[in-house]
Amino acid sequence: MIAGVAIALVLGLALLRGQNAPADAPVVFRIIVVSTADRAEQLRQQVSGGASFAALARAESIDPSADRGGLIGPVVPAELREELREALRALEPVAVSRVITLPTGFAIVQREQQTTGATVRGSEILALAAAGNVRATVSVDGFAEANTALGTLQKDEDWNQSPRMICELRQRAVGNVKTALARRLGPDIADTRGQFSPQDVMEAHLAYGQLLAYDGDMAATIAQFEQAYRIAQTDMPAAIPDVLQSLGVAHLHKAEMDNGLYHAPGDRCLLSVQLPGRRLERTADLDKAAGYFLKLLDSDPRDIEAKWLLNVAYMATGGYPSQVPERHRIPTDAFASSEHVGRFVDVAAAAGIDSFSSAGGVIVDDFDNDGRFDLFTSNFDSCGKMQLFHRTEQGTFVDRSTQAGLADQLGGLNLVQADYNNDGCRDVLVLRGGWELAQRKSLLRNNCNGTFTDVTAASGLAKPATSTQTAAWTDIDNDGWVDLFVGNEDGPAQLFRNRGDGTFEDIAAAAGVARTAFTKAVHAGDYDNDGFPDLYVSNLRSTNFLYHNNRNRTFTEVGVAAGVPGADRGFPAWFFDYDNDGWDDVFASSYFLSIDETARSYLGLPPNAQTMKLYRNLGNGTFRDVTKEANLAKVFMPMGSNFGDIDNDGFLDIFLGTGSPSYAALKPSVLLKNNAGTSFVDVTVSSGTGEMHKGHGVAFADLDNDGDEEIVFKVGGATPGDAHAFRLFENPGHGNDWLGVQLVGTKTNRAAIGARLIATVEDGTGARRSIYRTVNSGGTFGASPLQQHIGLGKNARRVDLEISWPVSGTRQRFANVTKNRVIEIHELSDRVVPLVRNPLPLRGRSGNAAR
Repeated sequence: MIAGVAIALVLGLALLRGQNAPADAPVVFRIIVVSTADRAEQLRQQVSGGASFAALARAESIDPSADRGGLIGPVVPAELREELREALRALEPVAVSRVITLPTGFAIVQREQQTTGATVRGSEILALAAAGNVRATVSVDGFAEANTALGTLQKDEDWNQSPRMICELRQRAVGNVKTALARRLGPDIADTRGQFSPQDVMEAHLAYGQLLAYDGDMAATIAQFEQAYRIAQTDMPAAIPDVLQSLGVAHLHKAEMDNGLYHAPGDRCLLSVQLPGRRLERTADLDKAAGYFLKLLDSDPRDIEAKWLLNVAYMATGGYPSQVPERHRIPTDAFASSEHVGRFVDVAAAAGIDSFSSAGGVIVDDFDNDGRFDLFTSNFDSCGKMQLFHRTEQGTFVDRSTQAGLADQLGGLNLVQADYNNDGCRDVLVLRGGWELAQRKSLLRNNCNGTFTDVTAASGLAKPATSTQTAAWTDIDNDGWVDLFVGNEDGPAQLFRNRGDGTFEDIAAAAGVARTAFTKAVHAGDYDNDGFPDLYVSNLRSTNFLYHNNRNRTFTEVGVAAGVPGADRGFPAWFFDYDNDGWDDVFASSYFLSIDETARSYLGLPPNAQTMKLYRNLGNGTFRDVTKEANLAKVFMPMGSNFGDIDNDGFLDIFLGTGSPSYAALKPSVLLKNNAGTSFVDVTVSSGTGEMHKGHGVAFADLDNDGDEEIVFKVGGATPGDAHAFRLFENPGHGNDWLGVQLVGTKTNRAAIGARLIATVEDGTGARRSIYRTVNSGGTFGASPLQQHIGLGKNARRVDLEISWPVSGTRQRFANVTKNRVIEIHELSDRVVPLVRNPLPLRGRSGNAAR
C-alpha cells in the first residue's frame, strides 16, 4: 500500500505556501526516517561515529527510500519541505544533520558529495515502491496524500485512542487540504502565475486530482490531470509519460465505477479471456483509457504496465483478444489453467452478505455457539463500520452489528479471533494503523450472549498505539492461556503474555522478540515439533525472522541460519505442512508494487523482483528453498491470503488476494492448487476466482455444511473511492471424503490453538497415508474457523485420528472415526461426540446434506 505522494503535500509545494521558492542548484542526499526522536538521535550519533548512513537507512528507516540506502535526488531544494531545505543548506558534503521533525516521523539527512548520477526524485520521498530494476506501478488513489494530510493536522495527544476521533480527524484533514488546493487553483491563479513555476502548478493539479480520486470523484480527478497534462506538454515534457499513465488509469477506474462493477461485480470483475457477460455497457472512458495506453506504447513498446492495462481495458469492452493490436496483445494462453477444479460461483448477495466497503479483514467462526459459522468483517476506512453477519437457521446471513455493540468500532485493517479468557466464546482482536499513523487496537470480549465489550484499555493492549495489521494468538509458554504476538510497522514488535485474569503484559524485550521492522505478517507454528510454538515474521524491507521458542518465555532468532530469510520484501506468510510429512513448512510471499513484475510472471519473462518463497522443512531445524520445483517462482503482489483444501484431497491449497492502493493495480487474485505436496498449479481462470480488484481478508470454511470449503473473500481497496462488494465463492464440490474436528481444551487453551492432529487414512486399495493439521486460523490476513476441516481424498475406507495437546502433553488416539461429519473432542476425554450440522444452502435452494 505504498503510494506515490505529490510534492504539493509531502514536500510543501510553494504554490500552497503562497511564496516564490528560490531556484537553488539540485542536491543529492540520503534520509533516514524513524518513529521516535530518541532513535533518530541514536542513529545520528552512530553515523557521526563512522557507521554507514546507507546501511542504517536500509536497516532502520521507515521511509520507502530505505531500499536505496535512503538515496534522494537530484532535487531542487525549493521542492523540499522547509525543514529539509534548511537542514541541507547548512550541511557540508557527507555531514549529518540534526534530528528533523517531519509529518511522518523523525529524520536525519546526509548530503552526498555528487549531485548527479542518482535516479530518485525528491517527489519520491516516502513514495518509492520498488528496488533495483523493479518498475513501480503508477499511483492514482490519493491514499498517501490523505495520510500526509492527517499527519500534518494538529491533534490531541490521545487522538489515536478513539476510533471515532480518528474518523473525524481524517475527514477534517482531507477536507482542509482539498479546500486549500481548490482555492489556490481557482480563477485567481492567472493573476499570480508569475509567482509559481509550471512544475509548481502541475504538481498542485496532480495533488488535487489525487485527493479527488481518494473519494472516488473520477470526473473531477480527470479534469485536474488534464490540466497537468497541458502544462507537461508545454513546459514539462519529461512528466508526460507519468501523466498519460495517470489519465489512462483514472478513465479506467471511472468506467468501472460508472458501470457498477464495485457494487455488483458478478463475473464482470473476474479475469477471463472470453466470458459471456464480461463486456461493460458504458465504454467511452474505456476507449479513452485505451487511447492513452496506446500513446504510451507508441513511444515505448516495452512499457509492460501500459501493455497490461491496455489488455485489461479491452477485456472490459469485450474486445480482447481480437481488437488488441497484435504487437501489444497478451496471448490468451498466458492466463490458461492447465487443470480444472470446477467453477466457484459468487453467492455473497444471495446469501444475504450485504457488505460494501474498503479493505478489511474477515473472520469466519461460530461466535454464538449455535453450530453455524458467522462472518465478522472490518473496514479500513477510518469512518467505516465493522459488520457481524449472524447465520440463521434458514441459512441466510443477517447483519447483527448494532445489536452486537459494534457501532463505535470504526476502521480496522485486519481481524483475528481467539478465546483469550477461556470462557468458551470466540473473542476478536481488531488491528489498526497498518500503512498509516499509529492507532489503537481493539480487544472485543465476547459476552456469550450475542454482544461484545471493548476491553482494550482494561486488558493493557491499548497503549502504546502502533501501526499494525498483523498478530498471532498462541500459547508461548504452555500455561493454558493464549498470548498475543503483534508485528508493528513503526516500532518494536510486541509480545503480550496473558496473565489469565483478563490482562496482558508486554514481555517482548525480555523474550528477545522486540525487533523493529516494517512487519506485514506474523504466524505461529511448531517447526521443530518440540511442543512449543515458534514464530515467523514477514517484513517488507528486510529479511524475515524465525523465532525459535526456547521453552522459557524467550526466543532465539534463527531465520537466516534455518534457511527461511524470505524475499526482503515480504507480506503474507505462514507455517503449514504442504507435503504432509509431519513438519511445518513455511510459505513467504514477496510484495512488489509493480504491475510490470506481475505481468512478467504471466508472460514467462524473467522477473527483476524476488519471487515468493516456499521453504520445505527438513526436520533437522533447517529448511530448503523449493520454490522453483513447486512452480511458485512468480511475483503476484499478494495482500490478503490464506490456505485451505479446495478439493478435499488432503493437501492444502493457497488463495492470494492481490493489489495495492493504486487504481492501476488491476490484477487477478490467484488460486493455487496443491498437487499432492509436490507442486502448485494456477487454477484461477478455470475456477472463476480471479477477482481483479483489491483482495484483503481471505478465509476457507464449509458454510453450507456439504463437506467442502468455500472461499470467503473481503474485497476492497485502501480508499473510499475503491470500496467493493464482498465475495463468497461457493465450492462446486469434488466428491472426496472429509472430516470436521472441533477441539476443546481443558488444560490447553479452550479454543485448542496449537493442538495438532494426524488423520491416517486407508483408501479402497488398502493404501495408507497421514494428513497433518495444527489448530489456528490459517494465513495472516483473514481468519478461517478454528474448527479444523480435513480433506480425506477419495474412498476413505478407514480413518484413524490422533491429537497432541501441548499443555497436558497427552495424545489421544481414536480408531475408525466416522467420516463425512463434524465431531467434537475434549482434551483428556476418551469420547468422540458427533455434532449435528444440517444443510445450510447458500443460494436459497436445497443443499447437499452432510453425508
